[in-house]
Formats: sequence, structure tokens, C-alpha cells
Amino acid sequence: MKYYSTNGNAPIADLHKAVVKGLAEDRGLYMPQEIKKLPKAFFDDIQDMTFQNIAYNVASAFFGEDVDLDALQDIVYDTLQFDCPVVKVKDNIYSLELFHGPTLAFKDVGARFMARLLQYFIRMEGKSDLVNVLVATSGDTGSAVANGFLGVEGIHVYVLYPKGKVSPIQECQFTTLGQNITAVEVDGVFDDCQALVKSAFMDDELNRHMKLTSANSINVARFLPQAFYYFNAYARMKALGKADELVICVPSGNFGNICAALFGHEMGLPVKRFIAANNANDVFYNYLQTGKYEPKPSVQTLANAMDVGDPSNFARIYDLYGKSHERIASLISGATYTDDQIRETMRQCYAETGYVLDPHGACGYQALVDGLHEGEAGVFCETAHPAKFKEKVDDILGIDVEIPERLAAFMRGEKQSVPMTKEFSDFKQYLLQQ
Repeated sequence: MKYYSTNGNAPIADLHKAVVKGLAEDRGLYMPQEIKKLPKAFFDDIQDMTFQNIAYNVASAFFGEDVDLDALQDIVYDTLQFDCPVVKVKDNIYSLELFHGPTLAFKDVGARFMARLLQYFIRMEGKSDLVNVLVATSGDTGSAVANGFLGVEGIHVYVLYPKGKVSPIQECQFTTLGQNITAVEVDGVFDDCQALVKSAFMDDELNRHMKLTSANSINVARFLPQAFYYFNAYARMKALGKADELVICVPSGNFGNICAALFGHEMGLPVKRFIAANNANDVFYNYLQTGKYEPKPSVQTLANAMDVGDPSNFARIYDLYGKSHERIASLISGATYTDDQIRETMRQCYAETGYVLDPHGACGYQALVDGLHEGEAGVFCETAHPAKFKEKVDDILGIDVEIPERLAAFMRGEKQSVPMTKEFSDFKQYLLQQ
């Protein structure tokens, strides 16, 4: 499979280059030249398949031309050592619980898959050069990537996160690990962290000094495996007899997760339509209304992992549908919620159903409450365990969310981080000294 840049001014790449480089030479995002349709027989029998088997079929369509199939199966099965159940919340609204991986967040799949795939390419290359992974995080990406890559030989990870703008538990998950993981605490917002990562990729001196790649959803190996979730959701809903008029709602920040769902749709996944649920960072919502994409500085909200003012993966969505606002708006609708609305949704859902939403999942749930049509069934992504936002959830619902032991273990660790300004010159100088 060959990959081109969304900016259209970079050489065509193979999967190896797309994964190792992360970002194309013209600062565009890599896109596969072809999205293969999965056969009808796959969807006819999907309700009887395991999550791992479903994912292997999807991964084969994406990566099977470039990765030995036995190795690819090993990567998929190693990545998916847990399930992601669909849970009925009320009426025709179901939660797709994506928080059963090692760090209790949806990004565990993409992070672990990418770590194993990158290691596969390193071994195939037979080179000893250290690969340095740069990743910007607004919350869950950093913990998922850090834990997915922890101890992986030949790879060092730098996690850039905005000081004071991730939850304490999220911060513990990537600042207490040590080994091949370095946490960089940036005095700024997520967009500043993301800008530092992108600037590093484009700096010739840095790239001569060290081998760089990214584990953000700008990397094809990070976001594409998240498509596994949506095929699994369809399978579980089909088993319930609820898949004929299926609506998928994805709480969205950098738009990698919903982008993966849309790639699944292009592969034949029978979803009727999608909803992108935003917090107060409403750039995509405004695009759907006006046809104009106008990035702006992110604002801090209760749903901090979605605090993104210029979502990178918009470029992929825009490219996927031929830069047509009409095509995008016909398949995807939007919703946006203030912090007060998020709080009210969490309280109301808990009072009515007993289901504990985290602030991100609350946006997805409410978008289905507001936007589901008669005869449709809706699945929203509950992207992280509520305990990852314990202070907020406890305060809003007046409860004491139990912290799972694997989260508690992180909290007992000692914080190790490197303070950093948001100036690229400072970050560059730090990397040149490594």
C-alpha cells in the first residue's frame, strides 16, 4: 500500500516510511492511496466473530500488503488482550466502553499496535539507530503511548503535555514510568505541545541528529487501528438486532478516533451516519454549519482531552471526502456542549440510569439524546474510565468513584518530568543534547 500527503507536495511513501516518519515532508498527513472494501461475507458473519478476529480482518485490509500476515496476527492479538463491550444505557442508546485496556482509555489499542508495528519494522531493517517517538497529549494519548511503548527495545518516547491541564491520574500514568519514557511538561496548552512536535519533524538539524517519529493520531499506525472498535460495535449491535439503523457518536478532540470510524465506513461498515460531539472547542461544529474551517486557540474545559482548537485529522476527513463540505455534512453531524451542560448531562444520566459518565462520554451521550431519530439505535464512545477524572466526577455526581488498582499503582509512583517553555528553540536545544 502506498501513502500520499494531504498537502500533495511530498513523495509517495510506503507503510514503513509513513510509520517511521509520521508526518510527510510537506507537513501533510499520510493517507492510503486505496481503501479496500471488505467482503459481504465478513459482515454477514461478523456477529459470531471475536474482537480479535474482527480486528485481524480489518488490519489485513489496511496493512496485509506490507506486513507478514503471521506477524500481523501476532501484533493484533498482542494488542487486543481485552474486550470492548457494548452496554445499554437507556432506550436505544448504548455505550461502547473503550476503557478496558491497560491505561483504561480508548487510545490503548492504537498505541500498542503502533509500538509493535514500529518494532517489527526496526527488526526488519536490522539497524541499531534509536527511534525517538514524540507525542503531544491533552490527556489520554500520553498515558496510552507511554505504556504501549514502555520497555520496547530500540525506542525512546518523549511525552509533551500542557502543565496543569491534564488530570492528576492521567499525569501519573506517563510521568512515573522512567525507563525509555520521558515526560516533558510544557508551559502552554495542548496546541503548543502539538506545534512543538510538528516543528521538530520539519527541522533538518534535529532530524540529522536523531531519528524522529510521532505516536499522535497524525501517524497512520496510531489512528487506523482504532477502526477496530467500530467494526466490533457493529458486530455487538447486530447480535442484539439493533444494527439496521445504526448511528455512531464519537466525542472528538483531535479527530483521530472518528476519522478511523469514517475509514471503516469507507471499507463498507454499515453505519447510517456519524455524530462528532465537541465540548466548547467547536471548530468542527462551526465548519459543519458554515463550510468554513477556522482554527482558533483551544479553551480549557471539563473534558480536557478534547481541548483542541485546530484538530489535525480534519485534514484527513477533508481529503477523504474530496474536500466537499456537502459530502462531509451529509454523513456527519455535530454537537457542542458547555461545561454546565456536561455537568447536567452527567447528573441526569446517573439519576435516570445509574450509569457513570466521564465528561467526554457525556458529550457523546447527550448528542445521541438530542440527535437520535425515530427508529435509530445509537452507540456513543465512552472513551475513558470515570476514575481517570475522579475529582471532577465525584464533585459533579456526589459519589466516590472507585479507583481501579492499575490506576492506583500509577499514583504511588514518583513524578519525573522535564520543565519546558512553549518556544521551539528551547525544545530543540533540549533534544540536541540528548
